[in-house]
Amino acid sequence: MTTKKKVLIHGTGFAGQGHTQAFRDAGAEVVGIVGRTPSVVEAVAQKLNIPYFGTDWQQALTTCKPDIVSIATPGGAHVEPIKQAINAGCHVFCDKPMTESGETATELYQLALAKNVKTAFAASFRYMPHIIQAKQMIEEGLIGEPTEVECISHFNLDPNIPFGWSHRIENGGGRLNNNFTHLLSIVTSVIGDKILSIKGEVRNDMPKAPVVEGVHNFIERRNFIPKDINDPSLEWKDCNVEWSYTVLMQLESRLPASNPVSVLFKHGGLVPRFNEDHLVFHGSKGSIYIKGHYGNGPLYLWDETKQWKEIPLPNTISDLLPKIEDDTQRSWTYLASKLVKDVSGQPVEPYQTFKEGSEYQNIIDLIRSNTD
Repeated sequence: MTTKKKVLIHGTGFAGQGHTQAFRDAGAEVVGIVGRTPSVVEAVAQKLNIPYFGTDWQQALTTCKPDIVSIATPGGAHVEPIKQAINAGCHVFCDKPMTESGETATELYQLALAKNVKTAFAASFRYMPHIIQAKQMIEEGLIGEPTEVECISHFNLDPNIPFGWSHRIENGGGRLNNNFTHLLSIVTSVIGDKILSIKGEVRNDMPKAPVVEGVHNFIERRNFIPKDINDPSLEWKDCNVEWSYTVLMQLESRLPASNPVSVLFKHGGLVPRFNEDHLVFHGSKGSIYIKGHYGNGPLYLWDETKQWKEIPLPNTISDLLPKIEDDTQRSWTYLASKLVKDVSGQPVEPYQTFKEGSEYQNIIDLIRSNTD
């Protein structure tokens, strides 16, 4: 009989709970969970039926002896726990962003190589069904030579979202870390991962944010927006990250192409959208348009008929992916399954590792410095 791989989770919020489900769906055993606040980690462990819980990561590594650790805390809290896990011989599944800087991300990548542990980097929306569909259609030649990609999104976030990790660079915040990472992963998966040039600019539209107690789960932070923003007793803290960005990039196409593929990433965190967020892949013979900022769908093809027509998702792709409705959970589960199979010695297709995670962090540093 095959023994289930043991997984230790670091983080009790939205990602930590999602990673727990992902690894269980992947056939692993979640043996423990670690968080900052004793009462919170105990409540989450009981809710998810996880046998071990605590606030001391090193102690948890020693007690649980996991095969794999899952890092689901904000990016600024990743470095030391990952170092400790790698030094303990654990394989690592890490959510985006990998760390708060290219320097620390590169250090972790090199440490993982030196210690011969496997890593997975969860900028995982490259596994969205219509993204896989677009990649297959381009490989089939349906748009000819790839020429251009555009990624357009506007989130219309409330500028009074309570202060937290997402407002500070050192904590792994910013839209580049938490939006661009997914889009870069998507585009390189479809077109090719060799980046020829990059330049960009960022803008901080939210110089301050209100301080509110009780925010634990990232996705529930809107529920804590103060009802009276002008309350003189309200505390405010400075924000030092970008909420909007524009990035221009050139990629070498994985398929033969006469010229580099031009890519535009345009994101406005606080501004409203007029039409749908979208991804478009243009080619010499046609184009593919996908609605949604991460390619949620549906997908449309422009071809020799000179009209957009919706293309249904093939059953082969539906059958490939886990039968999970939520896009984020399905993508986590798919990547977690790859890592578990790889760690178990089973053949598996290539997936994103700390190699890509460290590259992305260095690219983000470059964009923020506004140099090329």
